[in-house]
Amino acid sequence: MGNKLYVGNLPYSYSDSDMERAFSAFGSVNSAKVIMDRDSGRSKGFGFVEMSSPEEANAAIGGMHGQDVGGRDMVVNEAKPMESRAPRTGGFGGGQRY
Repeated sequence: MGNKLYVGNLPYSYSDSDMERAFSAFGSVNSAKVIMDRDSGRSKGFGFVEMSSPEEANAAIGGMHGQDVGGRDMVVNEAKPMESRAPRTGGFGGGQRY
């Protein structure tokens, strides 16, 4: 078990500080980040929390998973490494000139 947690199904009004405050009940929070949409600036409804130890992370999963936050049941589990994605082409035929 690692220290980094995925936190999903968050209300769009949820902030980094809200998440840090909620998870600090289970130990020391190294970081708490709600992922924001770069175009709209609005929350994407998920984020990541890094706890100080695997034991604290496990306690946070047990205590926070399924909790009602703003009418939504929070999803909390161990974060998985990001999978590689195909490079973005940027549209318009892959850069061809017309």
